[in-house]
Amino acid sequence: MSGGLSVTFWGVRGSIACAGPAYQRYGGNTSCLEVRCGPHVLVFDAGTGLRPLGEKLKAEGKLEIDLFLTHTHLDHIVGIPFFKPLFHNGSRIRFWAGHLLPDHRLKETICAMMVPPLFPVPIDIFPSKTVFNDFSAGETLRLHPDVTLKTARLNHPNDATGYRIEYGGKSICYVTDTEHKPEGLDPNILALIEGTDFFIYDSTYTEAEYPRYCGWGHSTWAHGLKLADAAGAKTFVAFHHDPSHDDGFMDQLAGELAKARPGSLVAREGMTLAP
Repeated sequence: MSGGLSVTFWGVRGSIACAGPAYQRYGGNTSCLEVRCGPHVLVFDAGTGLRPLGEKLKAEGKLEIDLFLTHTHLDHIVGIPFFKPLFHNGSRIRFWAGHLLPDHRLKETICAMMVPPLFPVPIDIFPSKTVFNDFSAGETLRLHPDVTLKTARLNHPNDATGYRIEYGGKSICYVTDTEHKPEGLDPNILALIEGTDFFIYDSTYTEAEYPRYCGWGHSTWAHGLKLADAAGAKTFVAFHHDPSHDDGFMDQLAGELAKARPGSLVAREGMTLAP
């Protein structure tokens, strides 16, 4: 996998990190993915899973990293102050976000989190070279000559961005923190995920739970399967597990998902997938 495209899950939980024996098999860290495109390291979201990922990348000597945020709600950025590569003066970390313009900027948003009395030290504590890039969801980013990222606007409070990573003729789509629309399938998502190898989707609620949380900005695995089928996506991966869904609940969900669309998966911390 070192020469191809792969994704490793370091945080799969939504809203708040969960600790304890009931969360051992699927994990309790909030959203964080490591995507390898050959030699290139891409990180998606900076939840609490970013801390252990940072320890691994620092040990490997990976000093050039692109970190993409779906959005800047706390559960997706809280790991930033604990990301070890940021404390290495030889590191070059590029942050990216596509949901903040025109009213906000990414750097000022992260700075607002790392300020007393919310956090004791400012962002200036990092000795690494950091660059903050704002773009508008819907743009295509040519990260390297052999790495393309397509993006799409998602339906979430304060907005969010979905990503399609393309490398070596393969693709992975990361679509989380989005709520499905009652009038049908979201055309932005359908265009983004068409024919993708892996479709990672916000599956926070079950169909039975969803009516109680309508308007909260999250979706269901059943709706995700409709999107996957309509777009010809290959492997569906349920993601952003609700904090109330412990291992027993997730085991049952995994069984129902596999029955509904054989080959579908439930994201677990430590799981690596490669097309």
